[in-house]
Order: sequence, then structure tokens, then C-alpha cells
Amino acid sequence: MAEWRKKRKVLHHYNSLATVYDEQYCEEQSAKMKAALSSIPLKEDSLVLDVGCGTGILFEHLGNRVKLLVGLDISSRILREAKERAKRFSNVAVLRADADFIPFPSETFDMVFAITLLQNTPNPLLTLHEMKRVSKHRSVIAVTGLKKEFTQESFMKLLNEAKLEVSVMKTNDQLKGYVAVCKKLSAF
Repeated sequence: MAEWRKKRKVLHHYNSLATVYDEQYCEEQSAKMKAALSSIPLKEDSLVLDVGCGTGILFEHLGNRVKLLVGLDISSRILREAKERAKRFSNVAVLRADADFIPFPSETFDMVFAITLLQNTPNPLLTLHEMKRVSKHRSVIAVTGLKKEFTQESFMKLLNEAKLEVSVMKTNDQLKGYVAVCKKLSAF
């Protein structure tokens, strides 16, 4: 029950921020996305999942550069903003769903992004396992951890517990967190 309380609190928080989210966080979120993307080779035939997509800022960075980009979020109001942004791209879809219960078959996606998501989940390890489940073998999983929630050591420990191989770890003052580009090594 405590897990659902946290999810409901997060849902209400992002519902209330939806119309001003980009003004407050777009620059910071874009910096994290650029940091991750600078270490990821993009392929036009890639299927990409953005878990906790928010207003769809990643769409601006990947829209029309991959085969399909699916944005997933639990907040209905923030998804309204994402839907508006998605209209600019022929290959972007949005879906309301829980990051711990992603409604796709196992081994669907070539890349999975979770930018500023883990601190909002009641069990980040469960969330990472679910992201691994829907990603293909050797997929790229880009994930961030906020400095106010994780030390670099605790973030690395979490990624190791999830059996993710960290290829690149980036951080600086603008990022306000750690950006990890990982590979899925083992089955979920």
C-alpha cells in the first residue's frame, strides 16, 4: 500500500506541474538527454521507449531519428503536454502506464530511457528490472539519478544490483545528477 501512496503523490505532483514543467525543467532535462545521447549510437530502425517521458522533451532529440519512439508516463495531465509535442513527429506515440508494469512484451525495445524517473518510484530496482524486461539483449538503457537522492556510489550500486553494465557515467553541475548509459547483459 505504501508503494501506491508514493505513486499517487508523484502522479498528483506532476499533474499539478504539467503546464509549467517545460519552463522549470526543460533546460536541465535536455542537458541530461544530450549527455546520454552523446554516448549512444543511433540507428534509424531502433525502437525506443521513454519511461517517465513527462512532457516529451526527449521527442525533440530523437523524433524522426529512430523508427519508433514511445513515451510512457503515469500522469494524465503531463501526457497531454507530451501528446501535443508528439504531434510534430510521425514516429512518436504516448501511453499512460505505470513504469513498474510496462504494457509491452519482453525484449521489445532497442533503447530505453529513464530520465529523472528513479527517485519517483517506490522501488527503483523493480523499475530497472521492468525496463530490462522490455529491452532486447545488449540494448542501451540510459538512466539518471538525482544527486539529492543518490550518491554516485549508491547509484552505481543500484545499477549493479540490476545487472546493468555501465558503459558511461557522466555528471556535472548542470546535470544535477548522474547520467548512466548502460547495456543490458542478462535476462530480466
